[in-house]
Amino acid sequence: MAYATDTILSVLRSRGLLTERQCETVALEEANQRRRLERAQPRANGQSHAPDIVQVISSLKLEQPKACGEPLTEELIMRAVAEDLGLPFRRIDPLELDLEVVTRTIPRQFALKHLVVPLQVSDGKLELVVYEPVQEVLDDVRRVAGLQVVPYIGTRSDIEKLISEFFGFKHSIAAADTKLARSPVDIGNLEQYMRLRGAAEIESTDAHIKNAIDYLFNYAFEQRASDIHIEPKRESCLIRLRIDGVLHGVYSLPKSVHSAIISRIKTLSRLDIAEKRRPQDGRIKVARGEFEAEIRVSTVPVAFGEKAVLRILDPEILFQDLEHLGFSGRDLTLWHGFIEAPHGIVLVTGPTGSGKSTTLYSSLRHLASEAINITTIEDPIEMVHEQFNQIAVQPAVGVTFATILRNILRQDPDVIMVGEIRDRETADNAIQAALTGHLVLSTLHTNDAPSSVTRLVDLGIKPFLISSTVLGVVAQRLVRRICPHCVETYQARREELLPLELPPDVGPIVELSRGKGCQKCRGTGYLGRIGIFEVMAVSEQVKAVIARRPEEAAIKRQAVSEGMTQLRENAIAKLLQGITTASEAVRVTTGD
Repeated sequence: MAYATDTILSVLRSRGLLTERQCETVALEEANQRRRLERAQPRANGQSHAPDIVQVISSLKLEQPKACGEPLTEELIMRAVAEDLGLPFRRIDPLELDLEVVTRTIPRQFALKHLVVPLQVSDGKLELVVYEPVQEVLDDVRRVAGLQVVPYIGTRSDIEKLISEFFGFKHSIAAADTKLARSPVDIGNLEQYMRLRGAAEIESTDAHIKNAIDYLFNYAFEQRASDIHIEPKRESCLIRLRIDGVLHGVYSLPKSVHSAIISRIKTLSRLDIAEKRRPQDGRIKVARGEFEAEIRVSTVPVAFGEKAVLRILDPEILFQDLEHLGFSGRDLTLWHGFIEAPHGIVLVTGPTGSGKSTTLYSSLRHLASEAINITTIEDPIEMVHEQFNQIAVQPAVGVTFATILRNILRQDPDVIMVGEIRDRETADNAIQAALTGHLVLSTLHTNDAPSSVTRLVDLGIKPFLISSTVLGVVAQRLVRRICPHCVETYQARREELLPLELPPDVGPIVELSRGKGCQKCRGTGYLGRIGIFEVMAVSEQVKAVIARRPEEAAIKRQAVSEGMTQLRENAIAKLLQGITTASEAVRVTTGD
């Protein structure tokens, strides 16, 4: 099945997407370009479609006459085709699809042959995406499904990719489920239950499970997930992805495959697959083409088995230019001053998932050179970097933050990064390291920058030692960015934004931005995240307040009087700049 060349060229020409000269170029290049595409992308895995005129035109990257410099893409071509046919166009968002509907409605070979993907059943009708709406194919789907069909036009690349991933994942899970099928009695860790099984049945390197894990990892990378949650339930295995800080349920799998999936992940991360009663931590190095990432694995026993959370550590996110983290001009200047000082303590505070690791790693990479010895103490090591000397905390053998920090001074470090100051001993050793001429970067779990001082006092550190060693403190959070592909502006009344406490100079009508929701952002209106910061320099005046009365309110008043921008104020600034939304600013800074 394929669109006729004359038909596609006529549609594109009539809608101003190609000029007459460009159409002549396509006609001349078509045969040669088809052969080049065939050689570059040989058909495999059941793929039976040769490159057609749509692939030829999109691969030529012809410039749109009405959009200077913008190439004519496959999506734009198919949108024009859909408009010509009088059918709606639809991009496929895998997170919105039901695995059972996609894979059980029609066979894989039929879907691949006719390039059709069932999406969902809505109001008793089956919605499906097709590449070419052939009436006979739609009638066949209607008869098989027993439902009226609602067709949408989609791109061939989206359809082929989805068929490969969903049917491949489903096949792997179904095969594993059949092989690992067990008695309906499955009470996880709640009670003892034993059934003798053959070695082949419990093999953790089963090929179907390998395939399923590969599909899962690829899917997580493509969706920009930061975490993969694999959760055992009473009768199923739930898989969720955290994307831009929000969890999305993506798969509900048979319970019988859960143990095999966990065992495979444990094997990859060099954990003890026989130990199911204690939490374990490990890591996996993943190579995906030219892309490399590390996956930090944590398993813990819960009611119905072992839960695994896999944190995806992307070097492109962890190691960024400091200018791209979200610091304002004043705050970035202060931060450079902190981390480029010869000695002292610099603290980054915030809850789990607030981007502290990204700030620290990016700062260490900024400092890294052959002339500087950077040593880190982490629990666990988040991302291995060849320019750092990284040490993992191992409490079981007495290797703690405090003991390493006490001994590390003999290693002639210039910069020391301590994963977290948790106790008096670690704090004392960090103070001593700073007093003896080292720059120490570390984290604390506090709500804002001024409260880090009171936290150190609570740990037993004398105020004069704090004022003598601490150079500055940064509190931070992450807010979701508005998707640049579907951003729109709108006007809001000031009274609608009362929870944000806008500054007095903002008028009664405020022009703001928001995302309408598109395929790129999966309809959320957000794409990626950026930091909001509260940077407090420990100036001479702040030192005097700490020495005289180390109270959070007094320290905050002095820091604000010297120009410190608080978290809520920084969020409002990004709101007014069109970077994030009002709801996001309120959500992230509530309670701060």
